Amino acid sequence: MKESKKLKIKSLLAASVLLTGLSTSAMAQIGEQRQNLSVGFNAGANINSVSFTPRIKQNSMTGITGGLTARYISEKYFAMICGVQVELNFSQRGWDELFETLDENNQTVKDPSRSYTRNMTYVDIPFLAHLAFGKDRGVQFFVNAGPQISFLIGESEDINVDMNNLTNTQKEIYDHKIPNKFDYGIAAGGGLELRTRKAGNFLVEGRYYFALSDFVSTTKKDYFSRAAHGTITVKLTYLFDLKK
Repeated sequence: MKESKKLKIKSLLAASVLLTGLSTSAMAQIGEQRQNLSVGFNAGANINSVSFTPRIKQNSMTGITGGLTARYISEKYFAMICGVQVELNFSQRGWDELFETLDENNQTVKDPSRSYTRNMTYVDIPFLAHLAFGKDRGVQFFVNAGPQISFLIGESEDINVDMNNLTNTQKEIYDHKIPNKFDYGIAAGGGLELRTRKAGNFLVEGRYYFALSDFVSTTKKDYFSRAAHGTITVKLTYLFDLKK
């Protein structure tokens, strides 16, 4: 089972790297040269959850993200504008466990008397193929996709439960430091860009990050066989051109 999972993860990572490589190759083909270098900053919000096996029920957890963006547009190949983009972001992730109880009607409801939240702060570095369609000045539709690496730089827990009455799953994760600080996966998304002549470029984007790595040990002898992030990000980016 775990052998199959690792093979699938390696295949997804290879596909992501191939996508970025194909974009770079496409830029090397004959096309209308652009030579456009832009830099700027981005900021937005994360909606994060963690895929655990065995499962841990969770509420949606929000956090902030933001950092620096650099993008290089090489050429316009037919109707497609080709480029590459790299970012350096600080990103809040983690999970918020869902506790349930029975009400007076014997219905399952959220239990407000118990809570557990794990806050995890990462430095994210996505390497993205940037493909866009539209006018040089005006509105463009774009797609970004490629591999991402991350480094855990901070973590904290907010625990409001009886530590003497934990489940086996909770005992494995509560009050334990995250052992794997390095995270990697695939990021992909799309959005709209407004390109102006003098004021710069304004982008709004929705993106999903799928982690291929686990932040706890998941060997055959370990309790968890999967512990990986899944993050939806909505962000705004401002870029100004250094070279046109």
